[in-house]
Amino acid sequence: MTDTNITAVLFCCDHNAIRSPMAEGLMKKLVGTNIFVQSAGIKGDNDVDGFAVAVCNELGVELSKHTSRSFEELEDWGNDLDSFDLVVALSVASFTRIKELTAGHAVDVEHWETGDPTSIGENREDKLAAYRDVRDNIISNIKTRFLVNAPV
Repeated sequence: MTDTNITAVLFCCDHNAIRSPMAEGLMKKLVGTNIFVQSAGIKGDNDVDGFAVAVCNELGVELSKHTSRSFEELEDWGNDLDSFDLVVALSVASFTRIKELTAGHAVDVEHWETGDPTSIGENREDKLAAYRDVRDNIISNIKTRFLVNAPV
């Protein structure tokens, strides 16, 4: 069951390359088309991270075709911030920026503390484990916020 008050969610982070694309893809898998979901970053200057693609593929979530976009590019492509009921910031920097951008707008903003896995681990398996931890944390937050007893 989804939160019926929420019809559109934007996930955001710093570069829209790891955390927010993961959240977008995982949310779409968990709620289907019941809620419109997008993601953006302070900057949209990176391709989606290969480790994020790998750990989401483990759950049947495809990220390799994701196009990284900034808040400005999101609006240029027709998704005004006012079109979202909720913006979920996954980093402190994106939370600060989205609060500035949505000041005076009728959109709720939440911050889900979500670590940056890029500097964790010295080998491939350690890095994958760090990315899995982030992925699983996002899943847990989505389930807690939007769903009751949803399978992954």
